[in-house]
Amino acid sequence: MTRKVFYKLLGLFLLLLVFHAVVMEAFFHQIVETSAVRSLPVLARESLLSGVVAFLVALPVAAWFSLNISQRLRRLVTFANQIADGNLKVRLEDHHRDEISTLAKVLNSTAVRLDESFAELESRRRELAALLDSMQEGVVAITRDGSVSWSNAVMQRLAGTQIREGRSLVHSVRDPDVLACVEGALKNFEVRYGRATSLAPGRIFEINAAPTPGGGAVAVLHDITSVEAAERSRRDFIANVSHELRTPLTSISGYLETLIDDPNPNPETTREFLGIILKNSNRMNRLTEDLLALAGVESPDYRLSRQPMRASALVRDAIESLAGLVVESGIALESGGAPPTIVLADPDAMTQVFGNLIENAMKYGKSGKRVRVSAQAVIGDTGNEVEFIVRDFGPGIAYEHLNRIFERFYRVDKARSRDSGGTGLGLAIVKHIVQAHGGRVWAESELGMGAAFHFTLPAVSREVGGEGLAGAHPELPAPSIAAPQR
Repeated sequence: MTRKVFYKLLGLFLLLLVFHAVVMEAFFHQIVETSAVRSLPVLARESLLSGVVAFLVALPVAAWFSLNISQRLRRLVTFANQIADGNLKVRLEDHHRDEISTLAKVLNSTAVRLDESFAELESRRRELAALLDSMQEGVVAITRDGSVSWSNAVMQRLAGTQIREGRSLVHSVRDPDVLACVEGALKNFEVRYGRATSLAPGRIFEINAAPTPGGGAVAVLHDITSVEAAERSRRDFIANVSHELRTPLTSISGYLETLIDDPNPNPETTREFLGIILKNSNRMNRLTEDLLALAGVESPDYRLSRQPMRASALVRDAIESLAGLVVESGIALESGGAPPTIVLADPDAMTQVFGNLIENAMKYGKSGKRVRVSAQAVIGDTGNEVEFIVRDFGPGIAYEHLNRIFERFYRVDKARSRDSGGTGLGLAIVKHIVQAHGGRVWAESELGMGAAFHFTLPAVSREVGGEGLAGAHPELPAPSIAAPQR
């Protein structure tokens, strides 16, 4: 029993003794006065009665006091049980001034500090969860028995509904590489690395699994699909450039060595060899120019000098600029019409785009004997656009090649491309220039029905009037507005 409570009980006991003494003194005083006329049994009975009266008076007081202390102690126990159950908002009211009230104040302070600590921990947990959810990597925490204790939003998207807290990782993630790395971190208490290729179709992940102090592990999955694709593209680019340069260089070296080693060269043979050398030199020159052009349009510093131009003027200028090439090839270059809609375009860049597309159509669609250039106004996902079309009527392109023909050095028919002098970079240049203008580019084709190359430019205005526009002279006939992109 604490000191103040002990003193209260001691004071109550002394008070009861004093009360009993006063009662007994009063009774004995009366007994002494009447002792001459009363018998001894009567005196004994009166003495006993005085003790009973004193006891009956003291008993309720002692019971009340003990009940009060008992209730306060029970409130302390109830309060402690509520704290143990996690109810940190509960508080204990005790207005006395003894050790029990002091204990109640201490417990209240402890509950307040615990509540603040848990609130801070919860706030930090939410911040950590938000931080991990905002990561591009998938993160999953595993307990020592191999079950999932937490996973971020990226990991949940990768694993779907299979992954959830308390579920075994083996039943949540089916990729063997992920499971092997996590198992190694759990059993050997060391960081494990790996690559996962079957977690999501078509995607590659770098795995980093590390043990945690509590005996569990945490695995981080970093998507390296784009990195792998860029690395593969880099390797292919280097290989293609090396091949494209080595082939003409080998030819040039071979013919030059033949001419040098021949002491009496035949003039006709010399002229033939020099023609082949010139052809291969021109091929290398075109490749070098296309590589420089591609490097320029892919550079972050690439800038366009855009100005308002009519779509019909762009189509007309493209046809007029390639008129000489058309005469030599024997292929008819015709206009399919274009609207007077105004677009913002770099004239030099557009000349390069149309030049590459028309030359490509003439090379690979020459059997169709004609190439048509046209434009039409459409309503795209981002608003009004003008869709330009360069169509040939040759053999066409197989469906499986349509999504790749804008890649660098990609060729549908490698032998025919090299015979025609193509570098395999023209369509890649077109794609980057169009995208720099804020447009889209794609191809449509059916075997035997020719091929059509489409690209769009955002429309500024569809008004026919206006001064100061590039190409402000009579326009080509404007067709009716077509449907959106097919």
